[in-house]
Amino acid sequence: MIITHVLAACLAWTGLQAEVDVPRPNVILVMADDLGIGDLSPTNPEGKIKTPRLQAMADAGITFLDAHSPSSVCTPTRYGLLTGRYNWRSRLARGVLGGASEHLIPATRPTLGHLLRRAGYHTAMIGKWHLGWDWHKDEGEIDFTEPVLNGPDINGFDRYYGHCGSLDMPPYVWVDTGQVTAAPDRVEGVSRKDDPYGWYREGPVGSDFHIETVLPHLFAKSMDHVERQAKEKQPFFLYLALPAPHTPIVPVPPFEGASGMNAYADFVMQVDHHMGELLDAIEEAGIAENTLVVFTSDNGCSPEGNFGVLKDHGHDPSGIYRGHKADIYEGGHRVPLIVRWPAVIEPGQRTDAMACLTDFYATLSDVSGEAPTHAGGEDGYSLLPLFEGENSSGRTTLVSHSIGGSFAIREGMWKLCLCAGSGGWSAPTEQAAKEAGLPPVQLFHLGDDPGETKNLAADRPEKVKALRALLLEQIARGRSTPGEPLENDCKIDLPM
Repeated sequence: MIITHVLAACLAWTGLQAEVDVPRPNVILVMADDLGIGDLSPTNPEGKIKTPRLQAMADAGITFLDAHSPSSVCTPTRYGLLTGRYNWRSRLARGVLGGASEHLIPATRPTLGHLLRRAGYHTAMIGKWHLGWDWHKDEGEIDFTEPVLNGPDINGFDRYYGHCGSLDMPPYVWVDTGQVTAAPDRVEGVSRKDDPYGWYREGPVGSDFHIETVLPHLFAKSMDHVERQAKEKQPFFLYLALPAPHTPIVPVPPFEGASGMNAYADFVMQVDHHMGELLDAIEEAGIAENTLVVFTSDNGCSPEGNFGVLKDHGHDPSGIYRGHKADIYEGGHRVPLIVRWPAVIEPGQRTDAMACLTDFYATLSDVSGEAPTHAGGEDGYSLLPLFEGENSSGRTTLVSHSIGGSFAIREGMWKLCLCAGSGGWSAPTEQAAKEAGLPPVQLFHLGDDPGETKNLAADRPEKVKALRALLLEQIARGRSTPGEPLENDCKIDLPM
């Protein structure tokens, strides 16, 4: 089997099987921002947005149809992706960080960057960080001439280039491995009233920072990085975190108006185009065969994409699923996940196996041959068997988390939501659900009811009790995988 040679290569690198000399793969992990599972043709053939380059990537690799972000919003999902640990075990119990927030992941917390750097990889992060870093502040004001501390460099990345928060959060400056590339020379912002798609909060803007060109700029930086690293003998890991199609939704020609729907659909088409350019750059660098490329999203589509206008054109960013970004319902956290690795993955695979973005810590541990530390990847299972065509990674449960801190736990097709409403922004909100007297928990069978339309909690109290006990156990153990119990960073209380 193909994977046997890859694992042998991993052993070779660690000196356990020195007679085998097959290089480990480069790894490029691309995370879109607020892209719904219904927005791409590989995960929603009925969708109306054209995404031919991502379809081609899917045709050449494997598409996950039951993949999830650990949270339904930005910051906590990024925490989970990089650490392999559910975000609610950290000090961030709800919500997201801002553009001036202090760093969330301590230097001592194992990450994908640490893991792959130990394995001999060059590690880089490009794009939207949104996990906080420490600006130098004088009386509360940022001094852009001073170095930025505790950025991605303390989390295992040899270099980074990006902005701190979402692209609608000031300050709007580029930081290159601790140094601001150009100090702000103006203050800008656009109101929702002036542009319901392209709005962003007012704040200082660097002289080399231009909102409309941020997306192509980051892809250009990434392609330059690929070209440069391909010439080195050292394998590389690139984490490319896109700011799109999150607000400000600012498609540029020739994508502006290209969808015939709205700016959000145009922007998704632009993301697809740039992904194609990146894949072309990998081919041109001569490294495509043994480069593992991942494309996914941090959560579902935001209402800023204007579901109503899209619906008028027959398109739903959440596909057949209920809810959207911020929610505990499937539309909040069921996300596109496409992986291409020609040396290992047979083309055209589709899998219904349950997966979570926390699984990449365990996956890249297997791929690189670098054993995980005691803490690290405690909520993830390796996807390597799925890449080879197996039916399961071993994951049978999944814990999801909403912007308001509501929990859901899934076992097989059963899903228990410990909230009365969406836990997020869609109707009914938690407050509205409580005022309406809706039951405090919701139980769904996703196999029979993928749209989460029928609450079975009153009919199956034994299932509610069993799933709640399972969640309590996973919280108490500090992990959801086999191994020694670990500590959470904060006390976690569940509603009765």
